Amino acid sequence: MTKERLRQFVEALGEAAKQETQLYLTGGATAVFYGWRESTIDVDIRLVPERDELLRAIPAIKESLHLNVDLAAPSDFIPVKEGWEKRSPFAMRARFVTARHFDLYAQALAKIERGMPRDIQDVRAMLERKLIDAVELTDYFRAVLPSIYRYPALDEDKFRRDVEEFLAAYASE
Repeated sequence: MTKERLRQFVEALGEAAKQETQLYLTGGATAVFYGWRESTIDVDIRLVPERDELLRAIPAIKESLHLNVDLAAPSDFIPVKEGWEKRSPFAMRARFVTARHFDLYAQALAKIERGMPRDIQDVRAMLERKLIDAVELTDYFRAVLPSIYRYPALDEDKFRRDVEEFLAAYASE
């Protein structure tokens, strides 16, 4: 999926929407929109609120644009700080749909936790483009640590180690 197809996707959702809706882009969609990747395999999104007309429209939009869409966001996998909506940068607007990038610090931590090479490259790209800051990322991580118990699939010690090792490696580059 390219940036143009991502725009077409948001525009198609905008056409389907009957009321104001926030569309939060995550993962590869954010990387493509900001331009450090040319394409991604799928579009991970969160709709707030989840409107039936949009959920019903997604299969036809997926088919017409030949793309995969998943309803997924960092908050499904890791704790995120309260107020993430306000920290989600604007991407574009199409009629009743405002597309934003899900809180970039939450995205970065979710990518570090997942630990795939492309995810780690994405976090480096966020830091290099100054979309996020290493000190603030550390503070964000410390702020969400008390809520990790709500995510039983997360290994707190491993997550902490992964974040610390990533930040140490980035600082030494």
